[in-house]
Amino acid sequence: MFVGRENELRELRKEFSDWNKKTAVLVYGKRRVGKSTLINKAADSFEGVVINYLCVTSTFEGNMTLLYKSICEALLLPKMSFESIFDLMDYLKTLDKKILLIIDEYPYLKETKKKGEVDSIMQAVIDRLPENIKMVLCGSYIAVMKELLEESNPLFGRFSKIFHIRDFDYKDAACFYPKLSYRDKVAMYSVFGGSPFVLKQIDSSVSIEENIKKLILPETGLVRVHIENTMLKEIQKSYDTRILEAIGNGKKRYSEISNWLGTSENGLLDKQLKILLDMETIKKYEPINKPNDKKKQFYEIVDNLMRFYFAFIFGNSGTITRIGPEQFYKRNFGEKFREYVSRRFEGIVLEYFHRMALEGKIEDIEDYGSYWYDDPKNKTNGEFDCVVKRIGDNYDFYECKYFDRKMTLEECEQEKKQLDDIEGIRVSKVGFVSIEGFSMKKIGKYILIDGKTLY
Repeated sequence: MFVGRENELRELRKEFSDWNKKTAVLVYGKRRVGKSTLINKAADSFEGVVINYLCVTSTFEGNMTLLYKSICEALLLPKMSFESIFDLMDYLKTLDKKILLIIDEYPYLKETKKKGEVDSIMQAVIDRLPENIKMVLCGSYIAVMKELLEESNPLFGRFSKIFHIRDFDYKDAACFYPKLSYRDKVAMYSVFGGSPFVLKQIDSSVSIEENIKKLILPETGLVRVHIENTMLKEIQKSYDTRILEAIGNGKKRYSEISNWLGTSENGLLDKQLKILLDMETIKKYEPINKPNDKKKQFYEIVDNLMRFYFAFIFGNSGTITRIGPEQFYKRNFGEKFREYVSRRFEGIVLEYFHRMALEGKIEDIEDYGSYWYDDPKNKTNGEFDCVVKRIGDNYDFYECKYFDRKMTLEECEQEKKQLDDIEGIRVSKVGFVSIEGFSMKKIGKYILIDGKTLY
């Protein structure tokens, strides 16, 4: 099943069909995000021979030997060897065939020589790319692949198109469990996130509880294995795992993370946070009304699944093994889990605004995110999580409710009064997002968004 990525698929197919220009495409994103699936889907319509080579942990020469073998097999040629990849390209140029050459997991090839050497070779290959060949470089190590986009890199400016493939958002992820209620869709996304590989493991015919107990809690659960042996293994040598534990347990500020770790080596923490940011494991954000206030900078884990793992599973492996998934779930899920999903629901609402902005449905939108307030009169401060900034420095404030019932007008009025009691906030409009909808009809003074609108 191929889901989402309509724009990327259309753009890739356009690259593969346009023979009036040189085509060298870069595709990158974390593991199991669907890069290869997207490329292969786009290649289905390619009018020629598709050669897909997956780089391996070997020498440069070893990879070249395997590449030559893959090419000969795809072209139905006898086994051949070449002095260099340039000789290979010169040979392919003589063939009366259109060829799409996909080099997957390029970082493995890149690491076979000193820094920059393989990139220099690929630069020369792309610069001399024959008219009958289109090329794709693909890779999962985000930090390594981003190096190819730096001005100092030999491959800078050599790509005709660049695709950064990310996890599905809440709406595309829901295509993997279309028959669930809106409320259950929110819970599924809050736990399992948007990785296509992970989403394919979900059994939507049973409850989220059963999916958690089967896929995540057991040491051998397919999703648990994916987290520990794929998501974390690639980067665990570069950071203190407790950084993610701290963030996963609500420690968002730099000082809170440092205190959680119990270390005074801030230089090391700075370095590790930068690595995690470069790898897009975490992100740093600021309230939309305090864009340059470093004291109001916060960190959060990007992937919902990893966030869930560090909030509920990390450090509890022994307990789960001793008492089993069933008892562990009964003891540790409940109000904490409902609160967790409720917080993730606020993130889903921000993803909704992101979709609306991209589709041009909120024309005067400038930004969306959290809003920080200081109220000296009432001696309070805090953060609103879902706020839309419009042109003219106007702000729409949204209250998100993950209720198991409809939200009432009285509750809306009460929330509005609490907002009115805070001095110094510029309120343009007030909205409410209730996953189960509202008990009253829409009224002009409030923006009302329900689960159906979100999905």
